Amino acid sequence: MIDSTHKLPVVQQVRLLSLARSTAYYQPRPIPVEDLQLMRRIDALHLEHPFAGARMLRDLLRQDGYFVGRKHVGTLMGLMGIEALYRRPNTSRRHPKHSVYPYLLRNRVIDQPNQVWAMDITYIPMTRGFVYLAAIIDWATRRVLAHRVSISMDTGFCIDAIEEAIAKYGTPAIFNTDQGSQFTSGDFIAVLSREGIAISMDGKGCWRDNVFVERLWKSVKYEEVYLHAYDSVSAAREGIARYLAFYNSQRPHSVHQGRTPDQMYFGMQQLQLAA
Repeated sequence: MIDSTHKLPVVQQVRLLSLARSTAYYQPRPIPVEDLQLMRRIDALHLEHPFAGARMLRDLLRQDGYFVGRKHVGTLMGLMGIEALYRRPNTSRRHPKHSVYPYLLRNRVIDQPNQVWAMDITYIPMTRGFVYLAAIIDWATRRVLAHRVSISMDTGFCIDAIEEAIAKYGTPAIFNTDQGSQFTSGDFIAVLSREGIAISMDGKGCWRDNVFVERLWKSVKYEEVYLHAYDSVSAAREGIARYLAFYNSQRPHSVHQGRTPDQMYFGMQQLQLAA
């Protein structure tokens, strides 16, 4: 955005952009190794105890020999994009100027493919650094329809994932997310509105639905991510893509009596066509 080689002085460039002058000279610092280790452990503890907030996580970390304050734990949780999972309104940070949509899944029977899709984002640790994984899941069959790995929690990689899912599988009747700023942004909402998809967002009294996606994250992390210390973003993308292909086509699910998400998704579609 700021070009030091431009004929316009840097001072005038930052003034035109309404930025502080120091912004032009800021050099991002890498996250300390100690914090990356803490984040890796916080991630594992969050999977096991999703109800734990910064205070409880601090105490659990101290049991493991990590002596860290509650505020620092909270800062790292914010960087990772995780919060304690318990019943309360607005369970995910949303942009104050973005619109929030009502929750449409209460007391609804969801038993058909493409009836409801859900999307969420999770933190993925690497050997040095981390990335974020966004995935779109068919609610009834648990099939992962599309995913993206990104180095930042922006809206763009979420839009890329939903565009791919729509191109491959059509559109769902309802698309459900939390109230995160990525999902309430105008660009993201525009894609759903363009396709005539009903928009549903988790809110007060709907916290248990997050557990459904947490099960996917737990499988991805314990069966793939934690077993492979990714040394690059490309390695993370390749490993996660390989695992999700296995998850869809080969991994049996107890909720489906041992059948795979692929068998459920495509099998139920064939039954719908036959009917």
